[in-house]
Amino acid sequence: MTADPQPRFRGVFPVMPTTFDDRGELDLDSQKRCTDFMIDAGSDGLCILANFSEQFVLTDDERTLLIDTILDHVAGRVPVIVTTTHFSSRVCAERSRRAQEAGASMVMIMPPYHGATIRVPERGIFDFFRMVSDAIGIPIMIQDAPVSGTALAAPFLARMAKEIPNVAYFKIEVPGAASKLRELIELGGSAIEGPWDGEEAITLLPDLDAGATGAMTGGGYPDGIRQIVDAYRDGRREEAVDAYNRWLPLINYENRQTGLIAAKALMKEGGVIASEAVRHPLQPLHPQTRAGLMETARRLDPLVLRWAR
Repeated sequence: MTADPQPRFRGVFPVMPTTFDDRGELDLDSQKRCTDFMIDAGSDGLCILANFSEQFVLTDDERTLLIDTILDHVAGRVPVIVTTTHFSSRVCAERSRRAQEAGASMVMIMPPYHGATIRVPERGIFDFFRMVSDAIGIPIMIQDAPVSGTALAAPFLARMAKEIPNVAYFKIEVPGAASKLRELIELGGSAIEGPWDGEEAITLLPDLDAGATGAMTGGGYPDGIRQIVDAYRDGRREEAVDAYNRWLPLINYENRQTGLIAAKALMKEGGVIASEAVRHPLQPLHPQTRAGLMETARRLDPLVLRWAR
């Protein structure tokens, strides 16, 4: 069995950072420039309010403001995925309904969790996603990530895809992602409309080999990720391998050294946004780490370093 051969959404959907000024307040002008850059850099779509967007430091009012501002500015140029994760089934369903009303094309949700120990068994997780699905009419992407501390077995994910109408996309970013994607596609068949890669594309090539049709990465260099994904999709695997090898040092630097600050630092360096500030208690990059990021990026000449020049 294979995944749906004609998914509604595929390609490169990077996570957009949330831009703040140096005081930690939302900078909506930078947010709009960030949006324009990411579209110009070849993003097939965008994801907002994800963990790499620092969603965990935002108030509910700020979430609403960002959704409205970004979706109005995108103005239909590309589809937008809105992350609506919350422990409460009711709150998550309401967040998802609001995102759909604002124009979201999809919502991305982690299974319910809280802190280091509060988890929900499979029955509760199934009902959680069913309740969210009942509230909306757009696809749900389940984010299968270690941060939730919740094991989501491939047979359980496949069951949800088959039995819950809007559950159709899966961002797999756990150890052994390619093996899990392969198993998920085998078990779920056409119910698995979108098996996607995540985790900054650190495992992108094996995930593509396993059947991934989408990649949700950091937002700093969609043009580089497109070189890998486009070549692979067009059947030019050796070209995709060469592109993956070329961009892997930067992918690795983001994944292992800088985390969510990488996109902001690159955008600030290139003049896309006014500040690379993250919200406290998150800390800025050490100057030497930032210098290493820039040295690695300049070897590749990504659009982010020259878009605003």
